[in-house]
Amino acid sequence: MNSLLSFDDAYIERIDKETEEVLAKETTEFLKQTIGYFKKHKNEFLFVESKSFDKVRTDSVSFEVDNAFGTYDVMLGLKFPKKYASKIKEQLKKQLETEEAPFDLMFNGDDGLWDLNFTFNYVSGFKEDMTIGEAYGLIFSFLHKLVGAVAENTE
Repeated sequence: MNSLLSFDDAYIERIDKETEEVLAKETTEFLKQTIGYFKKHKNEFLFVESKSFDKVRTDSVSFEVDNAFGTYDVMLGLKFPKKYASKIKEQLKKQLETEEAPFDLMFNGDDGLWDLNFTFNYVSGFKEDMTIGEAYGLIFSFLHKLVGAVAENTE
């Protein structure tokens, strides 16, 4: 687990994909399950909010299994100005381990955030048998590297 990431203050919900209804508020105990949980519960996604995410320019990170492809997907709002589009895309292509572009990046003018969705399976260190907590630690590390590289090249 990344030492900069803490779940001490985490707000964790399991949510129905179709209705966006909260199915359950979870404790950090839920994070000890493997990510395979979402292959068995494809109708759900996990929403985690934590102050730790401020360090990687986001408030929350959602995690689910894609119904069509069976891959693990990560969704979040990234806090960078719109003008950083090419730097963010360039860094995502460098960090995700594939020739394809397993991410969607779109600027949302309403809230001033980049809506970022990416396929977790292509993140270096991904393992099918990792726990949800380990997955969030890897996502945090991925975002930490992304944010650091984008900020370094632009600010």
